[in-house]
Amino acid sequence: MGGFLADGFPGQRLHVLPAPLVAEASRRVPTSHMLVTDAGYFPHAAQHGRVRRAGVDQAIVILCADGAGWCELNGVRHEISASEVLLIPPGRPHRYYADARRPWSIWWLHVTGADLPALLSAIGLTETQPTGPLIDPYPAFALVESICDWLARDETWASLIAAAGAAWNLLAQLAAERERREVADHEPLQLVQDHLREHLSSPVRVPELADLAGFSTSHFSARFRASTGFSVLEYVKRLRMARARQLLITSDHTVADIAAAVGYLDPFYFSRQFTAVNGICPRTFRARVHEESGPAVARVG
Repeated sequence: MGGFLADGFPGQRLHVLPAPLVAEASRRVPTSHMLVTDAGYFPHAAQHGRVRRAGVDQAIVILCADGAGWCELNGVRHEISASEVLLIPPGRPHRYYADARRPWSIWWLHVTGADLPALLSAIGLTETQPTGPLIDPYPAFALVESICDWLARDETWASLIAAAGAAWNLLAQLAAERERREVADHEPLQLVQDHLREHLSSPVRVPELADLAGFSTSHFSARFRASTGFSVLEYVKRLRMARARQLLITSDHTVADIAAAVGYLDPFYFSRQFTAVNGICPRTFRARVHEESGPAVARVG
């Protein structure tokens, strides 16, 4: 352990179920679906660390309330600080330590059961990215505290079930926080996408769109591509071509008028862009659709 301590911190809480009870609870419903085998709280845990070369059978959830620490998985070191969560999947070799200068205060638990894989998948933390922020950390801390309270009470089935329920609640909260983060991350980009759809014929100026999203131009461009799979200009081109296809099918407007309606002042350039996206020129596209659809095609002026 290189001088690191496993426990022995003033004010700590530590609760470990005996192996025979874990084996029995793992066979009984509802604890077979969710079971907390270990839980605790280590405040200001100077020199705290663990090395598990074969991992453990349970998932390990560590909630950092203060200070900092780090965990190594697959030879990669991951930092964790206050208001962040570390999740170590079952069976993964690992080691973790409190920061030497700012030792962490952590709530932690080991959890297993049939419901665990689905909840871990919903949380989204993985062996390659095992840490994440806690949007609302205090309810999460309170849930681990309640687990400790139940395990400290006794080892009756009632206490094990109550601890399991709190653990399920905790993991569900972590999964919900992932959804909240993704929505929050996507909202500025969604605002830009709505703006582009509403101003389809307007010139595209990426710096102005970045300002609308509240990002720098380079950060906005990277985030936009990661979210949509396209650059801003390619995304706009495809929006425009989708609208052009609609107009070619449902109207008698000329190609030049349709080009202008979707933001192209040069109809020849529009035709080249349309052909690049659709594989055929606008006039051929219109003729082919009308031939295939016959008189049933709706045409509005």
